[in-house]
This record gives sequence, structure tokens and C-alpha cells, in this order.
Amino acid sequence: MKLLSEREGLARLKKLKENFRKIIRESYEYRAKNCLTCEHQGICCLDDHFVNVHITELEANLILKEVEKLSSEKIETLKKRNLQTVAKYNLSEGNSNQTFACPFLEKGKGCLIHEVKPLACIQHACYERKEHLPPDSLQEEYERKIERLNRQVYGKPAKWLPLPVWIKILTEIGCEKSKITKT
Repeated sequence: MKLLSEREGLARLKKLKENFRKIIRESYEYRAKNCLTCEHQGICCLDDHFVNVHITELEANLILKEVEKLSSEKIETLKKRNLQTVAKYNLSEGNSNQTFACPFLEKGKGCLIHEVKPLACIQHACYERKEHLPPDSLQEEYERKIERLNRQVYGKPAKWLPLPVWIKILTEIGCEKSKITKT
């Protein structure tokens, strides 16, 4: 297997997600309620009895690249909110069935990582009828593609963890790297 640089892997992941988003939008989403006009806007993302979104390391790195586009104050707020989410819901690598409220949804503004949000978030919408839902097999197909990309970038099988856990891990690693480069 030919390894890819992280930069190339992130570019491919972004294209893969854009393709998935296009399929969902064109083939399914037109039958769903519009999130922007929903009377309960964002409630599904903040429902701590419902949200259990898992991502890979490569996806977490893509999300962090998106977060870096925000102001330094917003970044610090998100880091704190993410850590609070991990603590409040007792999220860890070994506690993957625990549900949580997404720390990246901001009331009044929406999803702060909308452009790179996880597949489960892209696929999710409020559909009136069960037969209008995208098939699980579509998301599973794209998850396999993401796993393959992770293997090509990191040389090991993808580890699927709750979104806030990966963000915490990589944020801590980033802090350690910056300490190393300062000394």
C-alpha cells in the first residue's frame, strides 16, 4: 500500500466528503425538513440522548484545520466546550457508546464545522417517512473509504472514537508539540 502525506490525505478526505454531501443533497435531502427553517433548529445536534458521532484521526485533523480558520477567542471557547463535553459525558476511548451534545453547534450560528462535518452529520436530516432516509449502506461505503484513507496516511487501521475524544487527543498533542518547539 502506498502511503500518502497527511496533507494529501486531508485533501482527498475533503473531496470524499464533498461527494458524499452531493449524493445526499441531490438524492435524499430534498425530502427532509430544512435545518435553517426548522422550528427546533439545532436540537438534534444538542440532544445528548441521541448524538453518538464517531470519527477517525484524519477526520479530526480536518476538523481542526477548519477550526483554525476561526478567531483565536472562538478557538479557545471551542477547546473549553469540547473538554467540558468530554468530562460531562464521561467520554473516552473505552466508552464509545456514550451519547453527548455536539460541542461544535452554536445556537444562532449553526454548525461551526459545517464544511467538514462527519458523515453521520451530513446524512442526518428530519425526514417525514422512513423510506425517504438514505440507506445505511451509503454511509458505510464512505466510512470504508475513510478507513482506507486513514491507513494510507497513518499506516495503521483507523480508530473510530467519539468526535470530542479525538479533538481532545489531537489538541493535547498539538499543545505538546508547541511546547517542544518552544524549548
